[in-house]
Amino acid sequence: MKLAFEIAITHLLAKPKQTLVAMLGVTFGIGMFITMMSMMTGLNNFTDELTLRITPHIRMYHDVAMSRETLLDELSPQTMNVVHHQKPKKEQNRLKDGFQIVQFLQKQPEVAAASPRVTTQAFCNYGPVQINANVMGVDIAQENKMFKLSEKIKAGTFDPLLSPNSDAILIGRGLAKKLNILVGDRLNLTTPQGNVFNLKVVGIFAMGIGTYDDVNCYAHIATVQSMLQKDKRYITEISINMLDLEQADEFAQKIQKTFKYKTEDFSTANATIAVGKAFRNILTATVSATLLLVAGFGIYNILNMTILNKMKDIAILKATGFAARDVMAIFMIESVLIGFFGSLLGLLMGFGLSYWIATLPFDAGNVIDLKHLPINFNPLFYVVGIIFGMMTTALAGYFPSRKGGKIDPVRILRG
Repeated sequence: MKLAFEIAITHLLAKPKQTLVAMLGVTFGIGMFITMMSMMTGLNNFTDELTLRITPHIRMYHDVAMSRETLLDELSPQTMNVVHHQKPKKEQNRLKDGFQIVQFLQKQPEVAAASPRVTTQAFCNYGPVQINANVMGVDIAQENKMFKLSEKIKAGTFDPLLSPNSDAILIGRGLAKKLNILVGDRLNLTTPQGNVFNLKVVGIFAMGIGTYDDVNCYAHIATVQSMLQKDKRYITEISINMLDLEQADEFAQKIQKTFKYKTEDFSTANATIAVGKAFRNILTATVSATLLLVAGFGIYNILNMTILNKMKDIAILKATGFAARDVMAIFMIESVLIGFFGSLLGLLMGFGLSYWIATLPFDAGNVIDLKHLPINFNPLFYVVGIIFGMMTTALAGYFPSRKGGKIDPVRILRG
């Protein structure tokens, strides 16, 4: 093996340009593989994180349009009854015993936080103009636990919302810009029922999503109940965050059966985003594998040409006592060395490109709060890159080396 290693080094150094080209094929393949994986998974992680800023793991609400038994079904359940264009019953979208449900959920070991909500549309009076807004009455302590609101506050504080008797409101940064309003100013809100309320802006938040920050506000749940002229037991939905997001689907089905209210888990609410993420993963894996395979075919061609050029050398080696496996070992060592050093350079190239892309400024406008492209520096990508690079080059070197080992030295020496 020592002699085979020395001969392999001699072959590689005899034609440095050819060796360099083979190494660069591996380098660019692995470098681009790491760069693409870092970019695409970083984008996927950022999308998930962005969605989790505003979407609970589970949402429970009263679906007034949910299918229900007709009067005919109740009177004659044994008969096949067909009712077309069934209308929902006239009922409020409140959750009965909502606060008791919240207390029950908060005691469950799988639940990280559960928050009651009362949501209503309202108009913000800005001179002669009325701007649409969505006012959410919440338990601000639970909302902060679920969505880390304290980290999203850009001005002021949400502490006044802890008191049920305050007239405080927390508004989105986009809405504050539309209204030209600052912390400490008063805001007039008109409900769909025509009631007018004057609230004090105590804070401005930014979730990082323009469409959310342009319309949403937070107030104490008692404040919104008063705006809607509802009693203290009135809530319209419950937001739930799990300790483990993967358990959300199963837990949502469980509590829907228990309380008979509609539940929607995170994956269902964001099905479109999940489909886009799956397509990006497939595209990334396909392109990355293609890059590595192309590099492998390049090495195969180079080693194949090397064997053709070294026919007489191989014949002399075999005539002097080298076995087929010894000849195979020479060319396998060459391919492994090319793969190893090419892979190391590829790792450096991938990290350098990823780091450079992460530092580039990126202006997403008012759509999302993003200053730089999200890059995922996951060590797993580098491990997979070097393993895949070594395996590809080893396989690429196996077939030419096997061909070289089968050469008949007598026929070659005779010409």
